[in-house]
Amino acid sequence: MHELPVTEKILTLALKHAEQNEVNKIHSITLHVGRLTDLKDQWLQHYFNYLSKDTIAQDARLIIIPEAIRLQCGKCRTLIETEKRDLQDITCPHCGADGGFSIKAGRGYFIEEMTAE
Repeated sequence: MHELPVTEKILTLALKHAEQNEVNKIHSITLHVGRLTDLKDQWLQHYFNYLSKDTIAQDARLIIIPEAIRLQCGKCRTLIETEKRDLQDITCPHCGADGGFSIKAGRGYFIEEMTAE
C-alpha cells in the first residue's frame, strides 16, 4: 500500500513539469526504482491509472527500470552490487570484510524522463 503516496508524488511532479512546459498530453514516464524500496511495478501503474484519471496523464504508461542495490565496503571502499536476499550474508569480494557497508544505490526512486506532446 506504500505505492499510493509514492505514486501521488510522481503524478504531482509530472503534472507540475507538464504545466511549466505547456504539455497537453503525457504518454509515458520512465522511473528508476531501487530494489530496496519494495515498490511493486503493477501497483505503481494501478495507482497511477486511478490517480491520473481526468488529467493530461490519463492512460500514460509507467516504464519502470529497476535500480540495483550497490554497497560500498567501509574497509577498502570497493563497490559491490548485490540482491536483497543476499544482504545478510554479504562479504567484500576484495578484502573479505563482512560488515561496515554503506548503501550507495537501490533505496530510492526518481523520474528519468517523460514523453509528452
